[in-house]
Amino acid sequence: MGGGGAHGGTTYKSYTIPHNKRWHTVAGKGLCAVMWFWVFYRAKQDGATLLGLRHPWDGHDDHSHGHGHGHELQFICCGKESGVC
Repeated sequence: MGGGGAHGGTTYKSYTIPHNKRWHTVAGKGLCAVMWFWVFYRAKQDGATLLGLRHPWDGHDDHSHGHGHGHELQFICCGKESGVC
């Protein structure tokens, strides 16, 4: 019923633990590696915030310049405020 004895495995106190298939082992190690890479990446990005060393809003611009909405053209273009050269 359990499917262990005929396919081989390790027996301990009359319970046979079946061997893993190769693809289960490889897939498990691969997914484990992806998980740890993700954890370390997020720790690099948000670790200081998580530990309370920085506020989530620290380090952002003051949103006054550099948005790319064309506001910079009025000061760059020939020194005129109209933006038309």
